[in-house]
Amino acid sequence: MTSHHTRSAARRRETPARTGTGPSAPPAVPVAVPPRRGAAGRRGVAVLLWTGLVASVVPWWLDTPAGSLDSTGELLTAAGRITGLFAGYVLLVQVLLMSRLRPLERWIGAEHLTRWHRDIGATLVVAVLAHMALIVLGYASLDRISVPGEVRLLLTEYQHMVAAFAAAGVMVLLGLTGIRAVRRVLPYELWHVLHLSGYAVLLLGFGHQFAHGQQLFRPGPVRTLWIAMYAGVLVALLWGRIVEPLVFNFRHRLRVADVVAESPDTVSVYLTGHRLDQLETLGGQFFRWRFLARGCWWQAHPFSVSAARNGRWLRITVKVVGRHTADLRDLDPGTRVWADGPAGTFTAAHRTRDNALLIAGGSGIAPVRALLEEVPPGAALIYRARTTADVLLRRELDWLARARHADVWYVIGSRDDPGPRQVLSAAGLRHLVPDVARRDVYLCGPPGLVEASVRALRRAGVPRRQIHVATFEL
Repeated sequence: MTSHHTRSAARRRETPARTGTGPSAPPAVPVAVPPRRGAAGRRGVAVLLWTGLVASVVPWWLDTPAGSLDSTGELLTAAGRITGLFAGYVLLVQVLLMSRLRPLERWIGAEHLTRWHRDIGATLVVAVLAHMALIVLGYASLDRISVPGEVRLLLTEYQHMVAAFAAAGVMVLLGLTGIRAVRRVLPYELWHVLHLSGYAVLLLGFGHQFAHGQQLFRPGPVRTLWIAMYAGVLVALLWGRIVEPLVFNFRHRLRVADVVAESPDTVSVYLTGHRLDQLETLGGQFFRWRFLARGCWWQAHPFSVSAARNGRWLRITVKVVGRHTADLRDLDPGTRVWADGPAGTFTAAHRTRDNALLIAGGSGIAPVRALLEEVPPGAALIYRARTTADVLLRRELDWLARARHADVWYVIGSRDDPGPRQVLSAAGLRHLVPDVARRDVYLCGPPGLVEASVRALRRAGVPRRQIHVATFEL
């Protein structure tokens, strides 16, 4: 293991040297981005969601006379109806969180949306399975027949029930693919296609809800409220997934300007377009990119910008890990690009303190390099890499260290080497950055590095609210 330290001694401004022939970097150093406070927005949205949940379940309580649940079958059926209303509402919330509606991402933040969506998804799967089990058991008890007989009766005699069972099957499949261990071994493209099937659950469950829901099948204010909620979620989905991306791409009309090899397995893609000086993006944010070239056009992948905005070009730096990323090395200048974004709260605008510590591993340096341009001067950066050849954008980082008065440590070696393990321990972090507990900490890199660093930071006294982890998808 070796550790290299660059001290921010020079005060002159320089142009960062690069490998390759892409557009030159802007000579000016961006100023620190002022912080925004997003906790109030998250609390407000959470209150609205909880209010909607209460409003969706209370009508059942009001329509159920006291003393009417006097048998096991009726109790089970009542519990099934409550879990059905709960599951139906949570499904709408899930689709709303998937809508990529820009105000939601601003109020909550893409990373928090990801966490909410993941946690609510697990709850939804449990609620759907509980609803099915309770209804089948309750109906079987009331009809005085076996559970298999009741299942057969539901599938053959009840309208939309086959679609409801299919929706439950899709939900279970999504729940399984959401397990972290399963997610890691699935190709991104397969996981993404499977995840999009979540929209089918909304369509498959709609008819069942309104045909058999005790409060929904008859006209009235409750039915009207649920129809309004479905309509609102559909509008949000169309606006966030179709209208906003169309407006963005017709406005900026992005194209590939150059592709530069940063290392044998990493490339930077430079993009130009129209009105880039009006593009509202921050260092650390990401777009979902679709390159309209042969072999690439049918996939959209999330990549962070690896340089702060300058009004002239954008840049992403990508490690080749599969066929799609390998194809990016062969992109021709002029290739059209479809982008959706920007998104993410991994930015200087979402900090809570004046000082920052940035920790990156491997290609995770891409958003961190852009972020280093916008956090206040005096930041510290710890960059983990397996070998010296794996260090990306080294000259730019050294230039930024001088221009932004930052400290940079390059920690080289295997994850099992004692040196890197010591540096990224609680004691090692406090040794390098004595005031680490009073800084915002930004983390981006392999999951193992991020998880170990979070544990070390917590032991070093860093509050969880000051730890920011780059998250692109679920």
